Amino acid sequence: MKRALGIDHGDARIGLAISDELGMLAHALETIHVKETPDPIARIASVVKEREIGQVVLGLPRNMDGSYGPAAEKVRSFAEKLRAAVPCEVKLWDERLTSVAAQRSLHEAGRNVKNSREVIDQVAAQMILQGWLDSQAML
Repeated sequence: MKRALGIDHGDARIGLAISDELGMLAHALETIHVKETPDPIARIASVVKEREIGQVVLGLPRNMDGSYGPAAEKVRSFAEKLRAAVPCEVKLWDERLTSVAAQRSLHEAGRNVKNSREVIDQVAAQMILQGWLDSQAML
């Protein structure tokens, strides 16, 4: 099985996570700083190629009532651009509360959330990807 790449999309930062070779565990990978990266899509395409990614799982933000807001439209637009740039499938995955859960997880681990913003995006991507990997194990 090829590895999967999880993405937590944000206006300022994009968190990336990668699965292990067995497709069981997600691991934090990197944070892309949007303002410092001329083409975030190209950076992700580069990671897909370098790491031989077979599946991209992009977090789709939903409101607690299940509806979609403006952030979801940004992610859908980003997904379309990403699909044109990578040779593998790009799936959208419900990411409700992953950033909150990532902050809580880091806080419980004794990390200062304010000083861990870069890591929060990676952990959120890890949670998105782990949720998807767990759903695949049930099939």
